Amino acid sequence: MHPNPVFHTGDRDRNLGYARERGFGVLAVCIGSAPVMSHVPFLICEDNETVLLHLVRSNPIARALKTPLEARIAVSGPDSYISPDWYDVPDQVPTWNYVAIHLTGSLELRPVEELRATLDAQSALYEDRLLPKTPWTTEKMTPAALNKMMRMIVPCKMQISDVDATWKLNQNKPDDVRLRAADHVDGYGLGHEVQLLSAMMRGAGMDS
Repeated sequence: MHPNPVFHTGDRDRNLGYARERGFGVLAVCIGSAPVMSHVPFLICEDNETVLLHLVRSNPIARALKTPLEARIAVSGPDSYISPDWYDVPDQVPTWNYVAIHLTGSLELRPVEELRATLDAQSALYEDRLLPKTPWTTEKMTPAALNKMMRMIVPCKMQISDVDATWKLNQNKPDDVRLRAADHVDGYGLGHEVQLLSAMMRGAGMDS
């Protein structure tokens, strides 16, 4: 997380809402002498206190969860290099704009009986975004295929104890300077992610 408080303008609800929308991040725990990380889809429950996810049974994190472990899920938003030339003011330096949310808490294995509900809740969230496509559900699988797949994964739950976020969008620059940089971000990269970052930069003045 960036240390400048001007980049920490998001409140808990906004940060959790963004993490919920992304639904994918890097799960990290300390095992032995180094962090162990896994890229995982996840679901933040409506209580805003609990994260549901599943891991492949052979995942080192799953194997280490004989007791609950402190864990962190890092969620990345859009990002881009920012050239100092884009500000059109002197004595600037290169930087990188980005959005990042960190969810910290206690991660534990859950009983296998909870796995089906976890899978159904995760898939329902994302299938709903594909409407009017008929949603996929586990009911579409044969019992044999579903049981075989479920034997390979385990359900996990993380109780959230802390939420931190960086919204680094040039809020530390005058509005006209920030908006010029946002225009250049649009032209620098390709795709929805860079366009999203540019839109966030344009709106950053309203957050401060």
